[in-house]
Amino acid sequence: MYFLKSKSKSQEIKVTNVKKVNTPTLDEIEAEKIKIQPVGYPFNFNLLDATPLEISDEKLFEEYAKEQWLGLEVKKNSYLFDQKIIPDYGFKIIEAQPDNSIITEKTHIKVIDEIKTSQEIKPQKYHIDFNDIIGQENAKNKVKIIKKYVEEPEKFGQWAPRNILFYGLPGTGKTMLAKALASNLNIPLYLVKATSLIGDHVGDGAHQIHDLFENASKHAPSLIFIDEIDAIALHRQYQSLRGDVSEIVNSLLTELDGINPNTGVVTIGATNNIQFIDNAVRSRFEEEIEFKLPNLNERKRILENNITSIPINIDIDIDKVAKMSKGMSGRDLKQKILKTALHHAIANDKTTIDMRDIEYAFKQSKIKTVNEVKNMYE
Repeated sequence: MYFLKSKSKSQEIKVTNVKKVNTPTLDEIEAEKIKIQPVGYPFNFNLLDATPLEISDEKLFEEYAKEQWLGLEVKKNSYLFDQKIIPDYGFKIIEAQPDNSIITEKTHIKVIDEIKTSQEIKPQKYHIDFNDIIGQENAKNKVKIIKKYVEEPEKFGQWAPRNILFYGLPGTGKTMLAKALASNLNIPLYLVKATSLIGDHVGDGAHQIHDLFENASKHAPSLIFIDEIDAIALHRQYQSLRGDVSEIVNSLLTELDGINPNTGVVTIGATNNIQFIDNAVRSRFEEEIEFKLPNLNERKRILENNITSIPINIDIDIDKVAKMSKGMSGRDLKQKILKTALHHAIANDKTTIDMRDIEYAFKQSKIKTVNEVKNMYE
């Protein structure tokens, strides 16, 4: 309920850009949900105590609002006024589902304190070739189904690939393969971190997921790549950690099931922790593709590819470094070894990276790994 230092007056309702309807007719649509934002008083008044609004009970406020606004037609960007407060206090309608509908006893009214403009995730295009990805031949072969579908969608029908799951350790090339696939097919890629789909309020995440798939459909054929999908598709035994996870999971399931006709949209989920994904979500992926750590030969090729762009000279034993880096991903080789070695060389006023810089990088990477493991248990 709202607490204001003000007197009450008549319960007459005043609105702008809306009309009063006593009971919905067959031609009128009942509002399922509206979101409103407090915008304040329509004018300044010297004796007005501008105490900010504060809700103590959202359900109680909803009943209070319905008592006043029952039967009103609402639409986005119009206003509702609470005339129980002196002077009339205004609320802007941020969202009405559906628009131009009527408030009824069943309408859910949600008040949000502030508007955080959610930025539409725009499609992107990349210039990455499959040959830029060293190793992961099995994954490259398996995504050929997506390539074939995009080239000849009319032949697939119900056999169209809809949802594919990439899984494996961090830095093994999951995101890079999605970029290469979109680049090869010359189609837009919606690249999104799952955590960015979680809003500040319950319901925001579900809304953002719907918008993501709707936008991808408008630009079909297209790819949606949801990185760290376990952040929103958390296994049900962990869902108590977040109150809105169930709602987000249900929204994601709706899109993955194809209840909304997202024709020409292929969804790729990616995770480093496949065991944390909710079983209901995992079952919607018709293909699971594992990304493995590079072998000795592949590590050598990764090193050779990356040292060509290093801004100073480098004089190292690549074969030895490849052997020393067993268990490392391609990202580890670039970020933890080569980049750390570069920084160390420059910090010591050297013009050439040598094996001493590489050995320093390996020592630092082990320290970081130990600390990361410790942090997991603290």
